[in-house]
Amino acid sequence: MKFRYSGFALAPVLMLLVVLSSSYSYGAGFGIFTQGAKALGQANAVVAHLDSPSAVFFNPALINQLSGTQMEFGTTLVVPTREFKSDLTGETYHNEDNVYFPSTVYMTHAFTDRISAGLGCFVPFGLGTNWDDHWEGRYIATSSEIQTYMVNPVISYRLSPRVSLAAGVDFLWLDTTLEQRVNSAGIGSLLGFSKAYELSDGNQKFSGDGNGVGYNLGLAVAFTDKLTFGASYRSKVTVDIDGDVVFSDIPDALASTGILPDTNGNADMTLPAQFTAGVAYAFTDQLTVEVGMRWEGWSCFDSLEIEMDQAVLNQTSQTIEKKWHDTWTYNIGAEYQLTKQLALSAGYLYQENAVPDDTFEPSTPDSDCHLFCLGGSYGWKRASLALSYGYQLNLDRDKDNNVGLASAGEANIANGTYSGNLHLVSASLTVMF
Repeated sequence: MKFRYSGFALAPVLMLLVVLSSSYSYGAGFGIFTQGAKALGQANAVVAHLDSPSAVFFNPALINQLSGTQMEFGTTLVVPTREFKSDLTGETYHNEDNVYFPSTVYMTHAFTDRISAGLGCFVPFGLGTNWDDHWEGRYIATSSEIQTYMVNPVISYRLSPRVSLAAGVDFLWLDTTLEQRVNSAGIGSLLGFSKAYELSDGNQKFSGDGNGVGYNLGLAVAFTDKLTFGASYRSKVTVDIDGDVVFSDIPDALASTGILPDTNGNADMTLPAQFTAGVAYAFTDQLTVEVGMRWEGWSCFDSLEIEMDQAVLNQTSQTIEKKWHDTWTYNIGAEYQLTKQLALSAGYLYQENAVPDDTFEPSTPDSDCHLFCLGGSYGWKRASLALSYGYQLNLDRDKDNNVGLASAGEANIANGTYSGNLHLVSASLTVMF
């Protein structure tokens, strides 16, 4: 019997690209911008004035301001909370508790008054979402984890006492493990099984990895001793992902048909370009305020093309329209030097989401958000310690579409209201040699 089906077949590889949640981070889509405690304390409004080795990430043109050799080690405790209230049943589901620790290492060295180099190791994108195996959207997503690692060498050149330029190379590695339940009863019904309703759910797991290369640029301009401007650009990176799809707990009656074979899969994933800019003004010797913006080119995530080595449910390829759009983020931050050793900071950020209403689904519950930050740093002769806290409030987002209908059926497309928040606690230690 010829069998055609548009949903189950490529779901495991699809998850690699569509299960991209903001649970792990506070960037639009699935970007991570917890790249330094001193920056988080100012809501990342640091593109024009940051005096920390984490400038390698935010604006490498600023590393010319750092003397000698400096190293910074940091990590951020990310505690996400997310819930879903079903339009179908009124029931509320909560994601399983998880804590994440995206960490960073930076190093800078001043060769001369005009030439400096830096190296950053950080996590630019990430995902961590876990839902119960019995929740309403289990056929769309249950457990999802995506980790990326970037190594970014940069060099900065001071053109004049007031202008610096920088450039670097981005080497990125991606690793992922993604799971969802298999609607065995739904597949059995389409195959004509007389007792398909007796078939229990199975499980499907995708594990894959890949790598890619990009570049980044930076500019820093001091218009006056008090007014400075900074801008940075990080290019998009295309990652060719190879992985394995494994089915388990499939009922014998369904497994014997051979329509759900374990197989290799391949998909190209493009991570977006990012542009940030800011203007900082030193109102006094103690107080500096910066306002800034960030653009992320998520329109590169317009559709998905997936290839499978073996036919699953008689399909070896599929194209899925996603239609994500570019996003804008706006922030303001301030730092006040209370004493020679102690500085206090605060900041606010507003961020747009990248996912349109017609393709919004539970594995990508991206939403507009507000981020409120406080922080402080204390310096010694050869070291400094920065601590910060951020609270991200994700605005409620409603799913009212048919995404997931093919694989889940109307009763399991998880239409309803998604809400959540993030607690971010960050620490960074800088050592000067």
